[in-house]
Amino acid sequence: MGRIFRWRLRIGRKVNRSRTGDVFLFLFLSCIGVFMAMPLVFVINNAFKPINEILQFPPNFFVRNPTFNNFADLFHLMSGTWVPFSRYIFNTLFIAFVGTALHVIIASLAAYPLAKKKFPGKGILFTVVVLSLMFSATVTQITNYMTMSWLGLVDTYWAIILPAVGSSLGLYLMKQFMEQVPDALLEAAQLDGCSEWRIFWSIVMPIVKPAWLTLIIFSFQGLWNVGGAGGAGSLFLYSETLKTLDYAFSQILAGGIIRTGPSMAATLILISVPISIFIITQSNVLQTMSTSGMKE
Repeated sequence: MGRIFRWRLRIGRKVNRSRTGDVFLFLFLSCIGVFMAMPLVFVINNAFKPINEILQFPPNFFVRNPTFNNFADLFHLMSGTWVPFSRYIFNTLFIAFVGTALHVIIASLAAYPLAKKKFPGKGILFTVVVLSLMFSATVTQITNYMTMSWLGLVDTYWAIILPAVGSSLGLYLMKQFMEQVPDALLEAAQLDGCSEWRIFWSIVMPIVKPAWLTLIIFSFQGLWNVGGAGGAGSLFLYSETLKTLDYAFSQILAGGIIRTGPSMAATLILISVPISIFIITQSNVLQTMSTSGMKE
């Protein structure tokens, strides 16, 4: 018994890495980080390349003669459309922000009773939610179109926003995080006279902040790129005044090889917004995860 106890004690001790191991781990993670950042660096360099460098073979990874002509040509092309360029920007921002906000709020409201309340059919309902994660958006496009057509919402913003709001990913993510909230904390709040609404907004939502910050990233990214060729925007939105920025930029590629430069600039603009939001939100997620751990 003494040997077993000493063996378990040695296993439970914290293993300290040597300085050589720390250096090797740092170099290994740095190489992985550089490798993962290469596509983004390549896109940034392509946006500032003149047309002769873009079409050069074999291509250069870094730009040699940087220029802003691609952005100037892109602005000139977009200013010549009969729909104002600001309209495309407004459509994209409206769909992305409204859809993301509604998705986070409704998913959180639905996840709270599913995680912390007992009612008949709770297990069956959660099983349906889990099974729905198996179906991609492509599989459900026909069903969504029939539903939006029956509701008379085709060729409106809500034809894109409502299916995104009803995504089961947000409900599943919020439910899993809310289950980690101690029941004793909620019972103490009830004894203090807090209503269910107050408990939800003032106690549960701050604790599960990592969940809804992560949900914001996924939801916003999906809605930001919804209007391109093959996306939901091309199926539900027919009016030019309702088209998104992604659709407007995709039309540049239809101009042939001469518009390769503006298309590179458009690609950089499209990815800059989701990446910026991801970087800002990621820091908050990491900080919250390290400070909001609670155990019953």
